[in-house]
Amino acid sequence: MTVLVTGGAGFIGSHLVDSLLAGGERVRVFDNLDPLAHPGGLPEHLHPEAELVRADLGDADAVDAALEDVDRVFHLGGVVGNGESMVNVRRAVDANSGGTATLLERVIARRDRIRRVVVASSMVVYGEGSYECPEHGEIAPPPRSREQLEAREWEMRCPACGREAAPAPTREDRALAPTSVYGITKRDQEELSLALGAAYGFEAVALRYLNTYGPRQALGNPYTGVAAIFGARLLSGRRPRVFEDGAQLRDLVHVSDVVRATLAAMDAPRAPGHAVNVATGRRTGIAELAGALAGAVGSELAPEITGEFRLGDIRHCFADTTRARELLGFEAAVTLEQGLPELAAWLEGQTFAERGDEALADLRSRGLVG
Repeated sequence: MTVLVTGGAGFIGSHLVDSLLAGGERVRVFDNLDPLAHPGGLPEHLHPEAELVRADLGDADAVDAALEDVDRVFHLGGVVGNGESMVNVRRAVDANSGGTATLLERVIARRDRIRRVVVASSMVVYGEGSYECPEHGEIAPPPRSREQLEAREWEMRCPACGREAAPAPTREDRALAPTSVYGITKRDQEELSLALGAAYGFEAVALRYLNTYGPRQALGNPYTGVAAIFGARLLSGRRPRVFEDGAQLRDLVHVSDVVRATLAAMDAPRAPGHAVNVATGRRTGIAELAGALAGAVGSELAPEITGEFRLGDIRHCFADTTRARELLGFEAAVTLEQGLPELAAWLEGQTFAERGDEALADLRSRGLVG
């Protein structure tokens, strides 16, 4: 049988394809080679032994053809980026929510053969991470208001008492409250998969990837992962741009660990029906990351702390990884100290057009930056 990987030409997908092929699997890649992620067309990193179907997930006939002889599906396809989704709303919804619906309809028609679907979700489904109030304990506060952001009051406050809340690890059972169109579509992808899997009897697992970094990130996409954005700025001779005060906390997980967790999710007996964080559980400040990456690429450019905000951004989010250990037997192995030098070495050999200023100007013109 064949394994289908949607989005298999992309950053995480191509690494997953490599691992599947190394394990002796037959792999079919379904990817539209979106110019935002693949400005040069077919990427050199796509393994030549993978069969490529170039089409959109909204094309039901193409999806039908791609599912022939398939018994497992890794669904990583879709458009990426909070900022991109806030500008091109319909594109994000059609590609992510609509494309997933089309794929799942065709899976349902073959549910006697397709035993499991593993869908790539994201930390963005949470919106803000979890917090602890000194008086009220664990809380999930609403997004910061524009008024709070304009006052440059960056930290989250307890909605009950107004006291500043401390960031805490985010568990999968907390309520989802995405703050961007991208986050809404990722919630759609995972909830459609889990709900239809339960209703129709095929196995479905949703993986909530935290901030993934590593070789093959789309450097020309100004809405891609934060490590790639910082790397693209540094290699263009520009200081990494850091919004707010730079103290935002994120959970940086290496792509090799993400691939291990994704492979484990396909076979773990207790995983179906669940959403699972894929992360390190460790917290890293955004300005700290920019400085560390500059050091790794041999640059003396310090991050530019702008004091500006982007609507839709969150303050802090890092994961509780208990469920991943219990259901997948997964723990992240690569530290930032190990992963950033590898990323830096890959960055040195890349050519690309850095479009961060262009993207920022677009967001500012729409009133999404203040």
